[in-house]
Amino acid sequence: MNYKEALEHKNESLKNADESVLKQYHLVIAPANTDDSKKYIDDFLKNPEKFDDESCKKYSSDGHFEVMSFKKEEEE
Repeated sequence: MNYKEALEHKNESLKNADESVLKQYHLVIAPANTDDSKKYIDDFLKNPEKFDDESCKKYSSDGHFEVMSFKKEEEE
């Protein structure tokens, strides 16, 4: 999907998600390309606060995106 579609999908997912899920999982827009997505997620996990929804655009080589969720790191 393109960025606009991915943003709409993410916003819909956030609206419907249970609060406990949102506390435990990151919900991000990431490049659909596997190599691009891996690089994006690796960089995101180093410092999630520096990323916003549009950050994914500079990682995408083809302009296709997906919404994904993954478990947040446990804070020690």
